[in-house]
Amino acid sequence: MCELLALSTSGPTRLTFSLHTLASRGGATGSSRDGWGVAFYQGEDVALFREPLAAGGSPLVSFLETQGPSTQLAISHIRHATRGEVSFPNTQPFVRELGGRTHVFAHNGDLPGIENCETLTLGAYRPVGQTDSEQAFCALLERLRPLWNGADPPSLDARLSLLASFAADLRALGPANFLYADGDTLFAHGHKRLQPDIGHAGPPGLWMLQRHCPPEEPATAREAGVAIVQEERVVLFIASVPLTDEAWQPLAEGELVAVRQGALLATRGAVMVAGTPSATK
Repeated sequence: MCELLALSTSGPTRLTFSLHTLASRGGATGSSRDGWGVAFYQGEDVALFREPLAAGGSPLVSFLETQGPSTQLAISHIRHATRGEVSFPNTQPFVRELGGRTHVFAHNGDLPGIENCETLTLGAYRPVGQTDSEQAFCALLERLRPLWNGADPPSLDARLSLLASFAADLRALGPANFLYADGDTLFAHGHKRLQPDIGHAGPPGLWMLQRHCPPEEPATAREAGVAIVQEERVVLFIASVPLTDEAWQPLAEGELVAVRQGALLATRGAVMVAGTPSATK
């Protein structure tokens, strides 16, 4: 399956070990060899790096570990192709503008029938590639468009409510783990993924870890996947699987979280409504 990784911090930080670990899952030690990408937020814009190639052993991944931009928010994706050819347009994360902000989306799972889903329709946004993940992102942007009609970001509650409904519609089709950021807040939705110990899909679909990193790049901070410069940082990771031996916390099936500057702002869990999971506080 695809692999997801997000980083949110209280100050500028550089991905190091975690990017390498995630990349190894796209090489000899993993089955996801069909492309990789990472989006580094730079204020309200994004520095995007992608390749429709195996991430493990990529010279560009190695370069980004040492020379990549410092950021307070990053989203990365390692692709295992299930729909669409191995090509640049089908490589995640996907990036689009809405309301004067750069929005980033990455998804792990299969969404059969999304093209005919009446609740996930397209409008002003259209896919460039052939993946169900990009189709889902375009449908999300169409839903978000009325919210982003002012100079400031919509309220967190309004965004959470919309994303909870969107996530429930995705879950009705298939595995729906996703990372989404709008330049203000990172949102993550955990559903289910293939679990080797049981041989089929099940929760958790995402894991979360928060670290308080002391200044001056101590070895413990490097091993956690970040490079810290001068000041203390709070760092929060969200990933498909734990990347270190620390106490990562699983997201419950259908759980949606909102994160900003390394802090967990809000969370919503899934309940059953008329036989279909739907999110609530």
